[in-house]
Amino acid sequence: MESCAHLSFSHGFISTLKKPHLYTKTTNPYKSSVLTSTISCISINGKTRPSIAEANSNFSYKKFVHFALEETGKHTELINSPLQEKYSCLAAMDGKTELHMQSFETPKIRLLRSLSIEGSDGMQVLDFAIFPRAEFNLPIFCANFFSTAAINIVVLDLNPLHDVINQQDYKEKYYKHLIPLGLKYAELFPWGGKITAESMKFFSPIVIWTKFPTNQQKHYDLFSAFKDYLKSWLELMDQASVETDVTQIMMNLESQHRYLTWRSEKDPGHQLLRRLVGDNISKEIVRSFLFNGVDELGSKTFTDYFPEYKCDDGTVNQKRSMIGKSFESRPWDARGEFIGTV
Repeated sequence: MESCAHLSFSHGFISTLKKPHLYTKTTNPYKSSVLTSTISCISINGKTRPSIAEANSNFSYKKFVHFALEETGKHTELINSPLQEKYSCLAAMDGKTELHMQSFETPKIRLLRSLSIEGSDGMQVLDFAIFPRAEFNLPIFCANFFSTAAINIVVLDLNPLHDVINQQDYKEKYYKHLIPLGLKYAELFPWGGKITAESMKFFSPIVIWTKFPTNQQKHYDLFSAFKDYLKSWLELMDQASVETDVTQIMMNLESQHRYLTWRSEKDPGHQLLRRLVGDNISKEIVRSFLFNGVDELGSKTFTDYFPEYKCDDGTVNQKRSMIGKSFESRPWDARGEFIGTV
């Protein structure tokens, strides 16, 4: 994705496999999770208030995060990210909603982070992602779930770092053996409706994009899918070998920066964050936490990557799609071949 020729790499920077030495090991990170009900959140005005994380006891995305940290900890050593000290728990302006954040890193993971939101009205959000270090061209694990008492909107995927529509070797390496897994859950979770052609480039053949009415069985199936997709990603991580070619590392870095640039500008969840914590804080959470690296991994702007969105005055067009094309049904066949046009 973004060209990194402007960045100066030392051998020490490129070889980031060395275990960071500034942070203490978290042997059981899920046990000391900021999602526990005893944590007090900081409100927008800086005051602390009791947690309401247990407001919806029937269903909670906390168990998804708990499982993810526990399972990842079986494969690698989770180390607290420097972001954890600043981003942990925040009470929204309505006084009824909490934002819980966690972040870690490992020798192969640049950032594992989660944002979970719980409101007293039953509204829940999970935004969980794993970004690999630049020495690995692993996909990006992505789980974006939005739930209310009536509806659930779900995206679960191993977002491709490189093009899987035209780059056959990358698709073969990471997705060919996972097609049966994708088909299994495509049966349980039908396609959720229109996705723009621009967004489609960031999804894989096994993406779950769906909407469904709230019910216990569907939540059970979603948890099952989350576990299976995460286990699949962790297996890919275990098998991944470090890249030593500087050109390929720069390509991986560019690709991740392009992904972060797109998500930090066009992610549909931004509107909810602005409503909960205001414009300034929501922008900081998006750029510094959710899509950390957008300001550090490269210097290209959104319109450098996506010039079709550039307005005459240089600003970014707020339209979701400039092409005007969307996919109302799954654009991959049962073999994982893309059957649409972008």
